[in-house]
Amino acid sequence: MSKYEYIDSQRNDPAETNPVVKMCLWLGVSTSGFYHWLGRPQSATAARRQQLTERIREFFDAADGTYGYRRIHADLVDAGVECSPELVRQIMRHESLVPCQPRPFRVTTHADAEAAADMPDLVKRDFTADRVGVKFVGDITYIHTWQGFVYLATVIDCYSKKVVGWSIADHMRTELVEDALKNAAATTWIGPERFFTPIAAASIHQATTGLWWAA
Repeated sequence: MSKYEYIDSQRNDPAETNPVVKMCLWLGVSTSGFYHWLGRPQSATAARRQQLTERIREFFDAADGTYGYRRIHADLVDAGVECSPELVRQIMRHESLVPCQPRPFRVTTHADAEAAADMPDLVKRDFTADRVGVKFVGDITYIHTWQGFVYLATVIDCYSKKVVGWSIADHMRTELVEDALKNAAATTWIGPERFFTPIAAASIHQATTGLWWAA
């Protein structure tokens, strides 16, 4: 980017309050030279680069910001646009079009049949309760982010059907489940009266048969 191009980009930025005269003085160029440059007709090369930039941004946005310059270049070629991969890379760098690549999905949980066999089924698929704080169910789920997976452990009261305890972390160690149970054991939400009731000492908690709940 030339000095004149920089001044032109800054003078049209609402966040900038510096006048053209000061920017020309700071960059060591004349004000008349800037306006002479500004009034020149756009060259064929600059016009083509601008058109190419618009097409690159179009393909980049269509891919939700996940395509790098190689895949953008392939899309341009398929669309009949002649350009080099290096030019696409330069334009994307200049326009700050940085692709964000999500990590591939990998199965990271499994059912522990041996642990499940040792745990009695106290709920017996009856997910109802006669009052708050006596029967709970829980599970772990994935949340997919651009930086990888995070894991959410929840505890749900069978009476209110509300999540009364939860924990989120970037791992699935036993502490994830322990934190969710501690969060639920502290207090249980009842309703619009905005008060809490302690969980009954003889309450039942049933969860999936994964290793973390059995630990």
